[in-house]
Amino acid sequence: MSAETPVQSTGTFTRLRLRFRDWRGTRPFWAGLFTLLGGIPIAYFPYATLKLGHMSLAMATTAGAGSLIIGVLLFTLGLTMWFQSATRVFAGVAAILLALVSLVVSNIGGFLIGFLLALVGGALALSWAPGEPPVEAAGEHDGADAPTGEAAPEGTPQDPAVAPQFPAVSFEKGEEDGEADGVRAAGGHRVG
Repeated sequence: MSAETPVQSTGTFTRLRLRFRDWRGTRPFWAGLFTLLGGIPIAYFPYATLKLGHMSLAMATTAGAGSLIIGVLLFTLGLTMWFQSATRVFAGVAAILLALVSLVVSNIGGFLIGFLLALVGGALALSWAPGEPPVEAAGEHDGADAPTGEAAPEGTPQDPAVAPQFPAVSFEKGEEDGEADGVRAAGGHRVG
């Protein structure tokens, strides 16, 4: 590249892909996707009619309405995980419970496909935690890697926004007050 090469702007596809990537990173995306996909076979199989030549195979059960309700609820919980990530714990627990109920109600949970997808989606929703905001540039915090608190070396600048400061604890042999076998912390509390 030379100095005269014009700067190329990113294309529309790249911009959209990066925006989607940022959006996906701020919510339990995969949990919602698995839960959403788990609802589809649970709701579909009880109403499916497979045709093999001239023979048709109906999978309808007496609990077809229950299967439809479970499938729609799982689909809705998947969307809830995407767009209301604050309710991810409730949505995850509800997805796991609905997946377990689908084993009995809906053709063994959509032939185990929907059951497994909804179960994994609910577990992912329970285990997801929001990420930390990006850290500022490294040059802005002098001594950010140094330990904070009273035990930090002299002259080391401490930024209270980086880490909380805890009082230093020094341990002494607890021989005052008749204690020969314990150790007292600096605050006077017996430890050990």
